[in-house]
Parts: sequence; C-alpha cells; structure tokens
Amino acid sequence: MRLIEVQDTKTRNAFHDVPKAIYADDKAWIPHLRQDIDKVFDRDKNRLFKKGGEAKRWLVQDDSGGWVGRVAAFVNPKYSGGMEQPTGGIGFFESTDDDAVANLLLDAAEDWLKAQGMEAADGPINFGEKDKYWGLLVDNFTALPSYGMNYNRPYYERFFRDRGYQTYFEQYIYGRPVQVDIQEPFERKRAQIEARGGFRVITARDLTHDQLAEHFCTVYNNAWGGHHGFAKMPLKQAQRTVKALKPVMDPDIIFFVLHGDKPVAFYVNIPELNQIFRHVHGNLNAIGKLKFLFHKWRKTSDIMVGLVFGIDREYHGHGLDGYLIDIAGKQIQAKGRYHSTTLTWIGDFNPKMIRIAENLGTERTRTYHTLRKLFDPDKPFKRVPIAK
Repeated sequence: MRLIEVQDTKTRNAFHDVPKAIYADDKAWIPHLRQDIDKVFDRDKNRLFKKGGEAKRWLVQDDSGGWVGRVAAFVNPKYSGGMEQPTGGIGFFESTDDDAVANLLLDAAEDWLKAQGMEAADGPINFGEKDKYWGLLVDNFTALPSYGMNYNRPYYERFFRDRGYQTYFEQYIYGRPVQVDIQEPFERKRAQIEARGGFRVITARDLTHDQLAEHFCTVYNNAWGGHHGFAKMPLKQAQRTVKALKPVMDPDIIFFVLHGDKPVAFYVNIPELNQIFRHVHGNLNAIGKLKFLFHKWRKTSDIMVGLVFGIDREYHGHGLDGYLIDIAGKQIQAKGRYHSTTLTWIGDFNPKMIRIAENLGTERTRTYHTLRKLFDPDKPFKRVPIAK
C-alpha cells in the first residue's frame, strides 16, 4: 500500500471517489456534494486559511492501484484556542475494513498534527463550523442521513477506539411526526408569555436578507457565543450563512421571537436537502443543478430539518421555549407541507435543549460521538463542559 498526499487534480478527484467504493452496496449512503468538500480545502473560499489555519489530505492506494482510504487533518486556531491544550482536527476519514489502511491514514494525520504543535486530536470533525461533517455515527446505519451530517460504516468506531480516542461529547438526532399534537406544557407556556405581553413571533418572510443575518447573529451570540468551543459569530459570518441558505430556504419555517424589537430566540429549519441531493449523486454540476431545481420545484423534500434552536441566556427560564415551539409547530401543521421533522444535532453538553426535544415527544433516531485523543496518555482526559 502507498500513502499519497492530495496535491493535484488526479488525487483531488480520487478523494471524492474513495467513498463510492466503500458504500457501493449501502442504500442509506448519500454522498456529500463534491463542491461542498472542495470549498473546505480551497484557500480562497475557506477563510480559516487566512486566519492561520492549515490542512493536509492523504489517500491510500492498494497494490492493484485502487483507492482504499482517505483522511484529512487540519489546524484551526479559532477552534484550538478554546481548549486546554492545542487541539487539531481529523475528518473526512474513509477506509475499507482493514486496520492496516486505517492505521496508515491516522498515523499520517496524527504525526502531521504533532508537527504543527498540537497536543490532541478531535475527530471526525470539520475544518469549519460544527453544523457540517461533525461526529462519528455509532448507531442506526439504515436511516436517511441529513444533509451535511456524517455517515460511516459501523467498523469505523473500532479504528478510533483502538488508537485511544475517547468520547469528548455525544450528539443526538431527534425526530417526530409534524402532525402530532403539541404537548400541553408548551401551550401553557405560550399562554403565560402572551398574558405578559411584549413578545411576538415572526418568520424569515417578514425580514430582509440583512435583517435575517442580523437577527441570527444576535440570538446566536447571546445564546452560545463564548461557551466552550463556540466563538462569537461576526456579522459577516452570519451574512455568509444566510446567503448559503437562501437557495434552499423555506422562509415559513424560520422563526424568531422578538421582545419589543430585540430578537431573543430562534428556531431555524430547512427542508431535508438529502431527499433532493440523493438524485444528483454527489455532484452539483450543470446537470446536478437542473435536477436540484426540478426536485425543489416538485417539493420533493417533505421532511423538515431543525438546524438550530436557541434562546438568549438572559431569557432562560421565561418559558420562551414553549411559546416559540407552540406557535411555530401549529403554523407548520397548518401549512401541511412536511410530514416529519428532524432535530439535528443536540450535544449531551446541552441538557436544556435535550429536555426540550424530549418534551416535544421526539424519538432519538441517531447518535454521533465527537472523539478526542490526547497525545500524552498521562494527561487526564476531560469531557466537554456542560452548558449553563
């Protein structure tokens, strides 16, 4: 076997081809869009490179010339800066069921991270934000994976555990039918908030592009900004996020709570894009874009994905969770477009959001683990702190 660094068009294409062989007989697998992956490693498009980030990719080729594995390693100062020790990332890992292939790849990734001064590795994670390509799937390998979420073979966990990776935090995916009645506690909280006055719920349809980005940025930072591993979001990043969502956005399923004119909570949903992207076979080229537009017009996606739900920390305990969920849920039911909703993803470090999801009558449908390996085995391992 040969370890080969990704450096040219041939190896970049091979990086996209590796999963096709590994999942050839897997009906649940839907390939990530090659255009999305290319952006992660494009120095002109991924701003982390301009902020001191670095990344490397490798492939393994077997004796017959076939590509049997891939991996990426990256250093993200924004991510590492919130850790007790300099921590790099490993992601986009794929391998045949062969320990020799996996070890060759992970050796290369870990050795490179050590050479960059890293003292730990987290994986599988993204060279970017946590909303994509984050975590190792550890159960339910038959359900449709949500767009941007990792999917992997069950044996991948063995590769990481055997090398000393431990669970840094768990990530839970929840689901529920849309037409199930909203539970009474949420209706009660809504009534309490409405009796107090001063709050209202709007959708993205009521906002301009710039207002949507500003509201998203405000709530995100007041809900999570500064928590361990969650840096404050600059407005420009929120604007880029909204711009990226615009082609797939359904404005009727993006909700904000306003207290006066101040946004204090949000519930952001999009249609399940993998119901569409399964038809483009991982390539949003000219033909893929036509297929995408056709299925978007047909409203092929009848599953709604909850990307993020958050409440300004100053408003915790006010009952805004029930107020927002009751209003949003009933508006979505009235539209009748979606038959189910997926909540993705909630970390085990966020017990308040887990409680909200469970109180909604959801079922936990999938579990991911974000794993960490300390390169000094004598250093005590700590899990991610609980959000307060």
